[in-house]
Amino acid sequence: MNAFGHAFRLSILGESHGACVGVLVDGCPAGLSLSADDFKADMERRRGGGAPGTTPRREDDTALIQTGLLDGRTTGAPLLVLFENKNTDSSSYEAIRNTPRPGHADWVALKKFGGFADMRGSGHFSGRLTAALVAAGVVAKKLLGDVTITARLLEAGGKADIERAIQEAMAAGDSVGGIVECRVQGLPVGLGEPFFDSVESLLAHAAFAIPAIKGIEFGDGFAACRQRGSQVNDAILDMAGRTASNHAGGINGGITNGNELVFRVGVKPTASIKAAQQTLDLRTQEPATLKVGGRHDACIALRVPVVLEAVTAAVLADLMLREGRIPRVLGSGPAGGRSVPG
Repeated sequence: MNAFGHAFRLSILGESHGACVGVLVDGCPAGLSLSADDFKADMERRRGGGAPGTTPRREDDTALIQTGLLDGRTTGAPLLVLFENKNTDSSSYEAIRNTPRPGHADWVALKKFGGFADMRGSGHFSGRLTAALVAAGVVAKKLLGDVTITARLLEAGGKADIERAIQEAMAAGDSVGGIVECRVQGLPVGLGEPFFDSVESLLAHAAFAIPAIKGIEFGDGFAACRQRGSQVNDAILDMAGRTASNHAGGINGGITNGNELVFRVGVKPTASIKAAQQTLDLRTQEPATLKVGGRHDACIALRVPVVLEAVTAAVLADLMLREGRIPRVLGSGPAGGRSVPG
């Protein structure tokens, strides 16, 4: 459904052109210092309207913290963060009810929800919902302390020259995908629960909640499958688990081994393109030509890095809470709460 996690549980809500989108975080420890300003940097990274290839739609994305916060500290109750939708234009989406976009969720949404799904701006299937994921990631990153998570776009359209790939696609009225890499430093040994809650299982589950993600690999990934064990096994150097190489990407047996966590995701090209495409007219049940209007990203992969960081942080915060590495009460409150371990 729309919820994910165990000790740190997220529920996302809203539609692209509805009143708002947001996230409900259940399990956030009490005593965490938090304000609307904490969300600004990552929400700015996610916003469109900046780099060429991103949607012209630009929301101010001010975090409205509705519950779970008192006097600048989390209370331990569910934390609800909302973002208003103000810069909406639904005029281009009426035709989609009858001519679904190839490669998009329009067709399956119409079938699954019997025609009641909100199609404006792609509704609940829109990349607009990643604002909720980024908000959850802001909270999770604060809980992780010295753990650092960094994601970046490595290539677009199969080219290292990202700007050129995007410009060529836009000139053709088309779109391109890309490869995004995420690296995490400062993790302890032992996070992950075999078999179904392995680190890879949870990160993959969370990553595929990001619209347009089509693949994931850890460490050397598929390249390692073409080599021998002697080439990809990481020699252990000391009792801290430090290894001479990191082909495994910081994970063995589904559990973090103390080295840098490294993984990559594949992002497909945006389905909404200006070039003519063939679809089906649902009224006549005959083939139809579709030219998509509205405001869309030519390369949604440009805005994926901060979202990937967010879901990664949420997974790791959840695992750290399960292990007791993050206490349920942070700092010292009126009742003499516990302190965050150094």
